[in-house]
This record gives sequence, structure tokens and C-alpha cells, in this order.
Amino acid sequence: MDSDLLQVRHIVQEAIGTLSVSRDGAQIFETLRTIKSYLGGTENPPSMKEKEEFTRNHFTTFLQCLISNLSLDWLEQFQSDEDKELWDCFFLEGPADQTFMVLLDTIISTAPSFRLNKVVDVLEQFLQRAGLSALMWEVCKQQTQAGPPVLQEAILNKVACLPDHLGNKLQGENRPVFFPQNYFPLLGVETVQVLERISDSLRGGLDCSISFVSQVLGKVCMHGRQKEILNVLVSHLTDRTQSDCIWQRICWRLVESVPDRWVEPVVCGFVQAVAGPAVLSRLLGNLVVKSKKAQFVMTQKMLLLQYSYPTMVLQNLLGYLALDNMRRLLLIKVLKELLETWGSSTAVKHSPVEQQLYISKAILICLSHLKEAEILSDRQELLTVMMEGMKCHLDSNLPQIRHMGMVVAECVSARVMPEGPALKFQYEEDDEIRELKTLLIQRPEQIPDSDSKSIGNSRPAMTPCTILKPSVKPQPSASEGLDQEDDSELDSDDDLVPYDMSEDKELKKTKAPTYIRDCIEILTGPEDPDKYEATMSTLETLIRKNVAAAREVAQFLTSEFYSLNYSLRQRMDILDVLARAAQELSQPFSPKAKQLPSLKQPSIQILSSNSSSPDWQKVVDERIRSKTRRFAKGQSQAKPPSAPNRFGPVAGHFFFPLLRNFDRPLTTFDLLGDDHLVLARLTHTLAILMYFAVNTVVAAAMGKALLEFVWTLRFHADTYVRQGLLSSVSSTLLSVPAECLLEDMTEELLETQAWLADVAEKDPDGDCRSLALQNLLLMENLKKKTLET
Repeated sequence: MDSDLLQVRHIVQEAIGTLSVSRDGAQIFETLRTIKSYLGGTENPPSMKEKEEFTRNHFTTFLQCLISNLSLDWLEQFQSDEDKELWDCFFLEGPADQTFMVLLDTIISTAPSFRLNKVVDVLEQFLQRAGLSALMWEVCKQQTQAGPPVLQEAILNKVACLPDHLGNKLQGENRPVFFPQNYFPLLGVETVQVLERISDSLRGGLDCSISFVSQVLGKVCMHGRQKEILNVLVSHLTDRTQSDCIWQRICWRLVESVPDRWVEPVVCGFVQAVAGPAVLSRLLGNLVVKSKKAQFVMTQKMLLLQYSYPTMVLQNLLGYLALDNMRRLLLIKVLKELLETWGSSTAVKHSPVEQQLYISKAILICLSHLKEAEILSDRQELLTVMMEGMKCHLDSNLPQIRHMGMVVAECVSARVMPEGPALKFQYEEDDEIRELKTLLIQRPEQIPDSDSKSIGNSRPAMTPCTILKPSVKPQPSASEGLDQEDDSELDSDDDLVPYDMSEDKELKKTKAPTYIRDCIEILTGPEDPDKYEATMSTLETLIRKNVAAAREVAQFLTSEFYSLNYSLRQRMDILDVLARAAQELSQPFSPKAKQLPSLKQPSIQILSSNSSSPDWQKVVDERIRSKTRRFAKGQSQAKPPSAPNRFGPVAGHFFFPLLRNFDRPLTTFDLLGDDHLVLARLTHTLAILMYFAVNTVVAAAMGKALLEFVWTLRFHADTYVRQGLLSSVSSTLLSVPAECLLEDMTEELLETQAWLADVAEKDPDGDCRSLALQNLLLMENLKKKTLET
């Protein structure tokens, strides 16, 4: 070994010995000044070879010596601020990578003490003086010289996990600079500074590695902090890559060098952080073509396996694929896969509504980017998939799914077959549908450069959403105006006064029936328009006059529900009539008492052809509110008039016949087969009848039968049916007395509770999960109420 290098080792060993035993301030100060010369900044600096020997082989050992001797009485030897700064400069001016590791290792292994506080102070100064950028630059230079990978891996872990280490160690005494919301934006700024030095190095013709910076970025994003670091990093990269090709190459290399295991969070973070697809294209380049992992994330995972991203992310991602000819091949492939998933009957039945809406948006955004030639080459395939998907969506029981299918089918057919007859469905537009239609129109920043040059000279593209409205009302011609004027003059000449016919009565050929049984015989007998008209005009009056009439009508309707020769629409009408009748009968009615104007009666939304399920959250809130004791000052609210529940005596006639034959298929009617829409409406109707049977004698028997019905169908594949079953459980818990539930239905409740827990955790539909959680909460409240009494 060279004598100069041996001398460096001897001087360092002698200095360590002196610092360990000496309590003489002057001697300590002189020893530190001697070692400080190896870091530069002195009059007679050592040779470059001696400096490299010190920093490479002895610097870490010397820092550990400084920290091990650190105590309150030892620092008292430093009389002046200059002496104290001399101690700090070893940590702030020496090799940043070794300094960082010594400080972190010391903090992790040191108990609360003066030494720990001092080291934390030094680490805080290290971060505030751009220590992280110096650290990453040191490692980047070492990578060009094939530095030790073990040390680099340790530094990587410490940099990415610094807030965790400091938070665990300092607990409530942690410093703001170490908080994740402050540290990772700082790391983003330091990363930009390192990239600046790399840019300068490349412009100077020097080689430099960027892989460690990529590893830091990937590791941080993998820990879930991509938002904090990328919000800073992306904004700087966006500015620098606008007109600088070297910065574009640096940015592309930055993301391409991220290890495969961390590509997903980095790519997802960039897609969410950028301001538009053009910026994303500038920052990522053709990463999706070069990296198989990135391609899987961007064309599969973010589109088909995940659905929580906002619409802007979809526009960024698909717009990025459309902005380059090499990537457009992936755009067409993505559209076919999206349509295949959209047209899968299994996906429509078992996927959450939110995911189906997400896929529908992605399909329409893809269509907005395709050119006519690209569509023409795959027209037949797109039409075939569109027809299959349209059928699956129209077969769904959920109106939201049906409407989404209609909108997507309209838009696909309009883009694929613009010259053919327009496909048009009838539906009521809401915000969701309007948003879907707007996605078919490209934003200006999404249009490729080759197309944007000719925008000013081209006509606007027609889309299925474009509705042309005349801005000026057309004026009639002179001859038309003359004819209208002549007609008005002729009308004004007619001064005849019409006769008053307000009290005239229509002469009826057929006498109206007097009894309900006669009405039923007429309506079910041979067709006679006059008799039908006379019967329908008096039937409602007969039913309302006769208290026992409701039982007769209910028995007829419930027996006819499972009869032959009825359409599905007629069977659902029967269910609607029963539900509305139960609602009216359950409401208080007193002809002698006037309804108080300020009193609001509880209401429930009855099923209709356009509704998917009743507002059960409102029902539960009203029932819980009515059972909650409140103490308030001021005038008390008036109580509603007391009246018997008129639905009670006939509730069983409404309810039980509907449960008898649900599992027996008929020739044209199979509830457990293809007619699951009617089954879903039946489950909701049973829930409504159970709800209105509160405080009735038959409520307990109805609840027990309904829980058995729910248990039989609990694994049904249709979402609408499961929602009805869960609503039935809610009605049972709300309407059956708690004592009956806990004493007579203990086994049923335990089974139902286990099923509800499974639904709340695993059901793909969000409404089902919400209803299951609501029912579990109701069960807990019932148990608490029983224990209190």
C-alpha cells in the first residue's frame, strides 16, 4: 500500500483515539480541523488520492466516532459557534450517501436521549440543505463505476421509508419536515435537481446513470406516495420537456428504467397526474410499446380490472394511445376487448354497475379517437359484438344497465354505420347519460397533430349527440301569411254563443254493476266494451265503500298472479296494485278528524316500471327516527290522530298466496328461470307488504315466512333479486316485534346474519353491500334494545 494512504489511515486512527479520551477543547478542535482538511476548504489540502482514500474507507468510521462520543459534557468543550459548526460540517459537507446512512442507523438504534435529539437536528439540516439530491447524485455517479449493490439497496430503502422510521422513533415528538405530506414533495423537488445535474452532464458529453433515481421513484410510488411526489415532479417535467429534446429523453429513460415490480404504481401515477394526453405522450414516449409490463397495466389492468379512476384518467390514457401511429394499434385492440367485456352476459350479471359504467365510458372515448378507415376495416366485428352486448344489457333488470346499453349501442352504431338508419331508443336523459354522450366528442388537446392542422378548413364532424336546432325561426311566405289572415277573418265572423252543457249527463246503455263479484265476472267474461266501461267507472267506488271488499279483491289478484295466460307486464301490474293498496290501507284514516297540515306522513316509494328498488334508506331513517326519544325545548309537535291499521285484517290475504307457487314453473311463466325480472319485483313487493304490516297480529308469521323465502333465494345471480331479498330482511327487522324476532326466530336470524356478513364483504354490487351493512346495524340495535329492557 502507498505510504500516503497508510499515513491517512494512521492520522484517522489517531484522531479517533484522541476524540474518544480527550476533554481538552483546544485539542478536540485541532483534531477536527486536521480531519476536515480531507473534505477540502483548507489552505494546504491533501492530495486527491488521499482525499479519495479518506472518503471511501474512513469517512463512515469517523462519523460513527463523532456520534458515539456525542454527549452534553463533551459538546461543552466547543466554546464558540465556529467550533460547533466545525462538528456539523462533517455531516453537511461530506459524502451525502455515507452521512445519510450513519444518521438513519443512529436514529433507529438510539434510545431517547440528548444524542438522539442532536442527530435528528443534523438530519433535519441535511434535508433542508438539499442533502437528498446530493445523496442521489452520489449514487448515480457510483453506478457508472459499478458500486456495491447492497449499499445502494440499503440507501434506497432508507430514502423511501424515512417518514416511517422517524415517525416510529419520535412518535409525538416528530418534526414537520419528516411528515409524509412534507417529505415526499421535498423528495420530488430534489429529484428534479438531480435530473438537472444529469442533463448538464449529458450536455457536457459525460456518461451518467439514471437508474437509481428511477428506483427511488418506483419504490416511493409502490408505498402509495405517488400523488405527493408526482404532483411536484410531473409539473416540472411538463415545463422542461416542452421544447427540449434532451429533457424528453431523460424523462423517457426515467420511466423506462423503473423495475418491473414497480412499473404499475408509477404508470398509474403519471396517468393521473398529467394535465392531458398530449403531456402524457411527451413524458412517457412509447413506453407502452417498449415495456410489456406497462402495456399490461395500461391496456388491461387500468381498463378492464380496475374501475375507480375518474373520467379524466380514461381520457388521458386512451388519448395517449391515439396520439402515435405505433400506439394506435393498441387502441383498436383495446376497443375490441372492451366491447367483448361489455357484451359478455356473465359480466353484465355479475359485475358492479360502477364497473360497467366505467367500461361504457372507455368504449365511447375509444370511438371518439378512431378514424373512418380504422372503423371500416373492423366494421362487421364491431357490429356483431355490439348486437350481443345490446341484448345482454336490455335483458337486465336494472334500468341503469339498460340505459347504458342503449346509449352505447346508439353511439357504436352511429360511428360504425353512419350511412345506415340511426338506432334510437326511448329513455329519459339524466346527468349520467348526458356525460356518456359528451365523451364521443374529442377535446381540442386530444386531436392528433396531423388532424389539428386542417381543423380550420374542415367541417365539424357529426356525432350521434349532435342536435341541430335552428337559431332563427323560419318566417312564413307572403301567400301563407295571406291565407292565415283570411282564415282569421272568417273565424271572427262566427258570433254564435255555445250552449252551456256543464250539467248534461251522458246516457248510458248498460247499467253499472252493484257488487264487486259482478265486476269480476264482467271483466273476466266475454268482451263487451259497454259493460267494461260501466264496470271500470264504478269499481273503485264499490271497493272503497265496502270494508270487506279489499279481502275479496286481494284474494282474486293473488290467485290470478300464478294463473296461465297472463303476460309478464300484467303480472307486474298485479304486484303494483297490491303494493299500492297495502300502502293506502296502512295509512291512518279518520273521516271525522282533519289531517294536520304540518304533519308529514311516512311514505314509501312503490315500484314502477322505471324504478329499480324503493328508497329503503329513507324508510329506515323514518322508522328509526320515530322510535328515537329526543329531548327538546319549545312547543311540542302535534301527535297524529290514532286510527286502526286497516291493512292488518287483510295482510295475510295479500302476502301468503304470493309465496305459495314461486318455485313451480308454468308453461309460460318460470320465476326461477328466465322470468327473473318478475321474481325481483315479487321480492320487492313482499318487502313492501311486510313493511306495511307493522303492529299487526300476522306480522310475526309473515316475517318468519319471508326469512325462509329469503334464505331459499339468497345466492341468486341477479342483482335486482338480491336487492329485493335484502330489502325484505330490512322490512322484517323493522316490522316484527323485537321479542318475536329474538325468541321465535333465533335460528333464522343467526343464519341471516352470517349471510349478511358475507354479502357485505363479497357482493359485487354496491347497493347490496350497503343494504347488508344496514341490516347488520339493525340487528345490533335490536340486541342492544333487548338487553336494555
